[in-house]
Amino acid sequence: MAYTETTSKSWFSRLGSAFKGIAFGIALIIAGTVLLWWNEGSFVATGDALREAQGVTQELGDISRLDASKNGQLVHAAGPVETNDILEDPIFGLSINAIRLERTVEFYQWTEQSQSETKQKLGGGEETVTTYTYSARWTSSPVDSSQFKDPKAREENRNAILAPMQNLKVQATNVTFGAYRLPEFLIGSISGAVPLNANLSEAAIAKLNRELAAVRGVSPPKPSAAAQTAEQELWQIYGGGGAATENMESTQAPTQAAPQGAAQMVHVSGNTVLLGASTTTPQIGDVRVSFKETRPGTVSILAKLNGDTFEQYRASNNKTVSQLAMGTHSLENMYGSAHSSNATTTWILRLVGALLVCFGLGMVMAPLSVLVSVIPLLGDIVGAGTGLVSMLLGLAWSLVIISIAWLRFRPVIGIAMLVVAGAFVALLYFKGHARKAAKA
Repeated sequence: MAYTETTSKSWFSRLGSAFKGIAFGIALIIAGTVLLWWNEGSFVATGDALREAQGVTQELGDISRLDASKNGQLVHAAGPVETNDILEDPIFGLSINAIRLERTVEFYQWTEQSQSETKQKLGGGEETVTTYTYSARWTSSPVDSSQFKDPKAREENRNAILAPMQNLKVQATNVTFGAYRLPEFLIGSISGAVPLNANLSEAAIAKLNRELAAVRGVSPPKPSAAAQTAEQELWQIYGGGGAATENMESTQAPTQAAPQGAAQMVHVSGNTVLLGASTTTPQIGDVRVSFKETRPGTVSILAKLNGDTFEQYRASNNKTVSQLAMGTHSLENMYGSAHSSNATTTWILRLVGALLVCFGLGMVMAPLSVLVSVIPLLGDIVGAGTGLVSMLLGLAWSLVIISIAWLRFRPVIGIAMLVVAGAFVALLYFKGHARKAAKA
């Protein structure tokens, strides 16, 4: 059932908000300008550092033994990574030999969706009608249903959590690269996560069943004899020796609180564990957990050799250079990829900076459309005009900042850019002048 909420703003209220937004708009323009300037400088500096690094990089060669002659040098090498570390998930009892173990948790919750429609009224006022709808879905975090807009939904669509859990990421600390050790910053760059089958032990399933059934007020299924024996052993190790049986009994849900009968609350399928009574019709509060692992593999690295490990190379302009890529890649390909990544990041930040400037100019000009919005149609026309003007001015300002930045960091290229831009403007001017003369 949809719930609607209507809010109104007077012309004076809208005008006051628009004038207050001018200061924030100016802040956005400044932030966008600073970002554009810094971004161009960073692009040039990173490119210079990569070219300097490529000029001094040496091939490490055989990684099966330490090469003291290249200590302190920036090196390129490729080979397998390995680890003997055992990574554990303490809740589900999973233990694997891997580079990384990841647990992703989802909750089945009531969620609120909203859709708003704003209309301007004669006299400059504004009316907004917001429609709220509610549906149950899997979410990455619990949803606070007490904040729902609909009072009825707050009562009828209350959220609960069967098992409060968090995402988990465990990473190996001892990873070898032939005779060398990888530092943490390179280990963190190892990718290629794949689904990990959730092979839970009978003891772990029995323990989870008992705990979750107690929350739902049902009786857990009776564990097998093997599961009971395994769980007793776990309690002796982790729960306090001879008190294992007593501790186990104290954690069991009371059977008199289980009118629905026994319930299987743990369902394992591939790399996913569903915590709930049904795999087909989840209930509010059910939890879905999936697992991934990153296995050892072949990598290529660029880093400065420091004894039996590596560190980042610091160029003369203080920029650092290091890289780890999955698979076997040549030195040239790795630096080519680094230059490409630098260019992509620069273009993304250019777009972000330009948008900040455009939005900032739009907020500075917003009072103009509000002033004339006493006649809604006139307000729409002026609003569209100021939006177009702010976009064009923002793009022009962004291009000017980028050109000036290139004058600062690469004068020759900057001058060439300005000459091309000037020629383009002159061409447009002379074409327009020629058209006027032809009409005359």
